[in-house]
Amino acid sequence: MKKCIQINRPSKGSRARTVKVTDKTIRMLNAMDKYSPFLFNPRATLRDSFHISRKRLAQRLNNPRLLQIHFHTLRHWKATNEYAKNNSIKEVQQILGHKNLANTDRYTHLLNLETDEWIVRRPRTTKDEDDLIAVGFQFVRFDDTEGAPIYRKRK
Repeated sequence: MKKCIQINRPSKGSRARTVKVTDKTIRMLNAMDKYSPFLFNPRATLRDSFHISRKRLAQRLNNPRLLQIHFHTLRHWKATNEYAKNNSIKEVQQILGHKNLANTDRYTHLLNLETDEWIVRRPRTTKDEDDLIAVGFQFVRFDDTEGAPIYRKRK
């Protein structure tokens, strides 16, 4: 089973695409009402559902700063994290569904890749290597002197 969601009718002239999702997302979707064709309240827009959920969470956690988070803020956050992880504006363009790279380029100003610090690890076993990849470490090179691969992740 492929863990993907198809976006067939994107807004604002973006292109249709397929997005990979995690096992957790699939479990959450499968736990929803099987007889309803809607993920959200069918009488409310996605924006309305987001605002209602945000307001409930802000009240529950007694944190009014959560009300400053907008739906588009999450998009910027995702794009910035993907760019930091991959350092590939083309991959971010693909994820966001932009037709024009100039639109995607707006997200890169949030990140200064030259001054960021890194956590560096040298796994000894394949299990250690799998664990590093699972938490977002990326392969840098193979260290011939120690006989181990080098992985890194932003702090």
